[in-house]
Amino acid sequence: MKIVIINYGAGNIQSIQFALQRLGFEGVLTNNPEEISAADKVIFPGVGEASSAMQKLHEIGLDQLIPTLQQPVLGICLGMQLMCHSSEEGNTKGLGIFDVDVVKFTPKVKVPQMGWNTIYNLKSPLFEGIAENEYMYLVHSFYAPKCKEAIALTNYEMEYATALQKDNFYGVQFHPEKSGKFGEQILKNFLLLTSNL
Repeated sequence: MKIVIINYGAGNIQSIQFALQRLGFEGVLTNNPEEISAADKVIFPGVGEASSAMQKLHEIGLDQLIPTLQQPVLGICLGMQLMCHSSEEGNTKGLGIFDVDVVKFTPKVKVPQMGWNTIYNLKSPLFEGIAENEYMYLVHSFYAPKCKEAIALTNYEMEYATALQKDNFYGVQFHPEKSGKFGEQILKNFLLLTSNL
């Protein structure tokens, strides 16, 4: 199985590579459109600021490629947010895969949300073997509100979508690669998914 981790200069890519290795898989780092298109699974990571990350995607044409991919794609943290319609961060137009707009937490709570929080209302094969209210590791100041594409929720000031799915596209706000054995189980579940297109 060929696993590609999209390398566009805005990713937490080494920790994802190490997590895959612990599961017995190798992930290839690339920004080559042909390699990405030919992969069996694509992981789209992201750490940093939305508008500059989107600009990097645009510069190498991946903003056009990613929404056309047919194989299972997993966006992580900022990667998931960039897959949404837009983000308040930098007034950024996203890839438009998920029909939801990313917004900022209000000043009522500590921002960023950093640390462990529970995920629940799990609705996808991505969470096979994961119990309701399991803890995952999060670091973020912006979030996707609850929407029809939500497949997991987290509560921080209010309920929000901590995971999204539409067709072959999956996104998680938390960092599975930093969330211990249950996070690694989610990564493994993703790698075992079959394309539903």
